[in-house]
Amino acid sequence: MAGVALALAAGTAPAAEPAAGGKPADPIQQMMQNYKPELKQKIMKLTPEMRATVKKLHDGHTRKSQQLTLRQIMHEILSDYQSIAAGIATDNAEQAADSARRLANHRIPKGGLFPYFPLEMVNDADMGVLPTMNEAVEGSALKLAEAAEKGDMATAAARLSDIMTGCVACHQKFRASPPGASNLLLKK
Repeated sequence: MAGVALALAAGTAPAAEPAAGGKPADPIQQMMQNYKPELKQKIMKLTPEMRATVKKLHDGHTRKSQQLTLRQIMHEILSDYQSIAAGIATDNAEQAADSARRLANHRIPKGGLFPYFPLEMVNDADMGVLPTMNEAVEGSALKLAEAAEKGDMATAAARLSDIMTGCVACHQKFRASPPGASNLLLKK
């Protein structure tokens, strides 16, 4: 989920309608329409700086899903990771680089990431680790892609380890039980 980071504001909300004055509506406000009241309250308690940090992480992703859950997206990330490993193992730099870039720009799940965090962790202190975890996963994936494109498969292999270290750290901090479940989205 790191990098997954991470990303958390523009999620899967439909295109924001312009508000009064011609400015687009806040994407976090759009997504929050699908959140249970207790999650909305936790998000509103985040500092403006933390909400901006989360929004920046989210905005870094161009692929947003209206249907997929975080668990499904984690499966996609795992497939990308395995494809990177296959590319490195077979000295296929193009496969490694392409898969690493796809991993770094993974989809954002329906509702964004907030509903998939344990409710008690939607706070400034716990959310504050997201940029570091995002850099460990997505940043390392982009560095891996650069190394592979230069033909430096040894460095690419080292970055593969960095990606997994970031994934494991994020899972240990945030993974819900059972993994992938969220009781914070409204039923539709």
